Amino acid sequence: MSDNQGSRPESEDSVSEPVTPAASPQPASSSDVPPTPAATGPAAPSMPPRPPYPAAYPKAPAGYGAPAAGPAGTGQAFGPGAQTAPTLPLNSPAPSTPAPARKKSTAGRTVGLLVAAALVGGAAGVGGTYAGISMWGQTQTTAASSPTVVTVNDTQKVNNVTAVAAKVLPSVVTISATASNGGGTGSGVVLSADGYVLTNTHVVTLDGATADPTLSVTTSDGKVYKATVVGTDPTYDLAVIKLTDASGLTPIDFADSSKLNVGDQAIALGAPLGLDNTVTTGIVSALNRSIEIASSAAPDDSSTKEDGGQGQQESPFQFDFGQGQQQQQQSTNATIKIAVIQTDAAINPGNSGGALVDSDGKLIGINVAIASSGGSSSGGQSGNIGVGFSIPANIAQRVADEIIKDGSATHGLLGATVADAASQKNATIQGAYIQDVSSGGAAAGAGLRSGDIVTEFNGVPVTNAIDLTAQVRAAAGGSEATLSYVRDGKTETAKLTLGTLQ
Repeated sequence: MSDNQGSRPESEDSVSEPVTPAASPQPASSSDVPPTPAATGPAAPSMPPRPPYPAAYPKAPAGYGAPAAGPAGTGQAFGPGAQTAPTLPLNSPAPSTPAPARKKSTAGRTVGLLVAAALVGGAAGVGGTYAGISMWGQTQTTAASSPTVVTVNDTQKVNNVTAVAAKVLPSVVTISATASNGGGTGSGVVLSADGYVLTNTHVVTLDGATADPTLSVTTSDGKVYKATVVGTDPTYDLAVIKLTDASGLTPIDFADSSKLNVGDQAIALGAPLGLDNTVTTGIVSALNRSIEIASSAAPDDSSTKEDGGQGQQESPFQFDFGQGQQQQQQSTNATIKIAVIQTDAAINPGNSGGALVDSDGKLIGINVAIASSGGSSSGGQSGNIGVGFSIPANIAQRVADEIIKDGSATHGLLGATVADAASQKNATIQGAYIQDVSSGGAAAGAGLRSGDIVTEFNGVPVTNAIDLTAQVRAAAGGSEATLSYVRDGKTETAKLTLGTLQ
């Protein structure tokens, strides 16, 4: 919420002087001249209500405020139900005559969020118009506020991104990981009120440099917690940590990432370079994208390989670490292959593990990697160049649920060695070319054989070996899958039960 300090007097708190009762009526007189009034004066005539006295003046004149007569709480032109904007508190001593006790209100502090909610309705999930009306219609006393999360200086010009940020930032945290050989920062998203947080494996292990990091987690409102690792999943670079003695946190809402469209709004939230509560916006640039990225934490995976005829080139994709640290060159050539959402929302070092959300403020992806303009070690630009990647929310949610339940996650295994079909001699189509099939594996059980070209897996197009591997790994071990393949120029469909990657 916006954190404008101070309370606001409601209009019913306006001060009025007590009215002296009128004297007994005088006997009627035959003269046309009205009788002389009593010394105490007649009762005050009924007057319309006055608006709240301007806050710029130090003290309201005596008698300014509520009408002198009439039922309490009626006829108010500026009561809670009609309030449309907050006013400033009066910084003057109480009047000499008794006055009703003033009530503090949160209206002044929440104007930014409520106006945003009124503008975007329920779409952004921040309460909608109804919440704004009901909040204005009541007063309450609040304790000391937390640091400002979303700053709103002009409540007349807030937009949907403002509302989304106000909703989502309480569900995004900054993670600091340290070990004897270094440290780095990243981001994470809150999964539960008691402190389960989803992030990247490379954030909490410093890309495999440590298995026992010291973790410090800061929430959007400035609270700091210690945390421990619940489990990591190096295959898809996801991890779950648990905050110590946490309660009352705000879990993030998940969207169905399979329903995304290219061009949908995408908003990234996290802590690039350690700058917490940072919000950037863009669109979904591409879907069904797969990337291969070096990882020292990658498991041994001999079931797939690149075509030996292709000279291996340095990947332009890299993990990032906050505070400007670059991914260290690994002595191993191990890589992981993951399905990702491509976005042009600015993602920089430190955004890893943070949220990519849609226009409703629901999670569509976990930010994982960025592309550089010249490779990870060639001195090219290593910050945002408009090409960032996020792990789809559906995959992230499955992996997180398995880690919380079992301490680890499972991944599918096809049981075949594959290469890029386009690189094969006399190639006519693109896809994943089956080089060899393992006896007793899922591919063999489905009738696949060497020379087949897989073009689709579980409804997702397959254009090369990386696509197929990434999609197989995205599925749970032992799950059912459907793929399409081309054999002798004809397209066939096969259903199979995947093995489990060990």
